[in-house]
Amino acid sequence: MPKVTVSLDGVVIKEVPLTKDRTSLGRRPYNDIVLDNLAVSGEHAVLQMSGHEVHLEDLNSTNGTYMNGTAVKKKLLLNLDTIDIGKYKIKYSSEVAPAPVTNLNAVIKLVSGAAAGREVPLVKVVTTIGKPGIAVAAITKRPLGFVVTHVEGANPPSLNGIALGAEPVALKDGDLLELAGTQMQFVQP
Repeated sequence: MPKVTVSLDGVVIKEVPLTKDRTSLGRRPYNDIVLDNLAVSGEHAVLQMSGHEVHLEDLNSTNGTYMNGTAVKKKLLLNLDTIDIGKYKIKYSSEVAPAPVTNLNAVIKLVSGAAAGREVPLVKVVTTIGKPGIAVAAITKRPLGFVVTHVEGANPPSLNGIALGAEPVALKDGDLLELAGTQMQFVQP
């Protein structure tokens, strides 16, 4: 949800989520965002929201509305734009959080070796697998899924028969990992 952060002399006064189609800014008490300063007009500016876009519009104010240091009449706001009205600085932010993955449950199922058949649930943000000093890989839970990275060891682990490089590689259900001679399968129901 887009929001504006209002500050005066470097001190944040309030954060206002933009939930309405029209948010008014001005000195008069009936505005949605009241800016109590004589340099601010009674009805100074308005933030118009349509869909995911927010436009800043100056309402023919006496001292003008500035965006990123430039006087504006009507302008589309972009993430982290700064609006100056009188002595007030208003930072616009429209960070859209990535959609969460619905299923972040996964396990590593040991296919070969002494512990074949055992499952290791991937519940931590980072799960390390392997033997320290010989071969270690890390499986990291990210907002959009799991990735595997080679951590230590002369022979990097392989994923579906291909040796891992230095970059993290995304894991998919059914992927086969081999590390220090042990085969394991990534399972994400």
